[in-house]
Amino acid sequence: MIPYGRQDISQQDVDAVVAVLKSDFLTQGPVVPAFEAAVAEKVGAAHGVAVNSATSALHIACLALGLGPGDRMWTSPITFVASANCGLYCGAEVDFVDIDPRSFNMSVPALERKLAEAERAGTLPKVVIPVHMAGQSCDMAAIGKLARQYGFRIIEDASHAIGAAYQGAAVGNCRHSDITVFSFHPVKIITTAEGGLATTNDPELAQAMRLAASHGVTREPDLMDGPPDGGWSYHQISLGYNYRMTELQAALGLSQLDRLDGFVAMRTARAAQYDRRLAGLAVDLPWQHPDTASAWHLYVLQLESGLARHKSRLFDELRASGIGVNLHYSPVHLQPFYRARGFAPGQFPVAEAYYQRALSIPLFATMTDDQQTAVVNALEQTLI
Repeated sequence: MIPYGRQDISQQDVDAVVAVLKSDFLTQGPVVPAFEAAVAEKVGAAHGVAVNSATSALHIACLALGLGPGDRMWTSPITFVASANCGLYCGAEVDFVDIDPRSFNMSVPALERKLAEAERAGTLPKVVIPVHMAGQSCDMAAIGKLARQYGFRIIEDASHAIGAAYQGAAVGNCRHSDITVFSFHPVKIITTAEGGLATTNDPELAQAMRLAASHGVTREPDLMDGPPDGGWSYHQISLGYNYRMTELQAALGLSQLDRLDGFVAMRTARAAQYDRRLAGLAVDLPWQHPDTASAWHLYVLQLESGLARHKSRLFDELRASGIGVNLHYSPVHLQPFYRARGFAPGQFPVAEAYYQRALSIPLFATMTDDQQTAVVNALEQTLI
């Protein structure tokens, strides 16, 4: 089976992890701060906060922005469920904004219309989470302008997009947002096995996220509620969680970060090759906005309407032929859990139309010419 995505682990990566195993610290040592600083520097942000998953990063980002009961959070319906669930973790009400039919990202016109309606109804969101689908940035300048107009905060869900760029600058610099979240799951651009990281330019948000990720506990005298009893003292000053990243994960991430640019270049080359070789098939190829440079986490086809009616059979036939196709994503609002919360078909029609036609095909940095040819040949045979 040619997988839709996979990690690439080098001897350098193995050596970095082994070095930590032989060191004095397996957790809460010097490597995690080094990884945080390296990622922040790479994307041009002031602070990085590493945690055990991107889901945890989304949660602490919401907490740092003060999201809670009585508040509203909006995100895209075409994403993994974690982008929505993080709002529910905080007790907020979650809603969605329909997608753009070409980029599959949050539609700025749809967001603008929904905000105008919410302002009239007195139901504006406190936080909006645009999702950089498949590695391509949302139109963050336009969303940032709306945030200033309507007073909401922004968390970029860039789980797919480390190594991507928007308007010539790295995704994650938080120029148009409060916080950006990255994922380091094995199928993402770089991996820490499991892991995530939040970047921000606001030192108070960084401090709040660090506290939330480590039980709300501090040993910093300036943060303690009163003088310490002695050198052993720590104070819990807020409610937090154990979302810490291990030294092992951070060592792997630091090593992988050295190859980030190469990984993105290889993915970009494979995507361009797909563009050339699939141009004659009954599919719509991924569209790229001229202001963006995707990290190409995913390569998502849109089947033409006649083929889309047979997507389940096509999916099964491609899997049976050894091609690890997948579907990213089923609309979150149509998941049983969210239907039970009142969402229903027809509420976000562009997202639902996307789902009917979408098919993700294999794309990863170490994909060989033979593997890509096998994917193309299988698609040609199956679709025709």
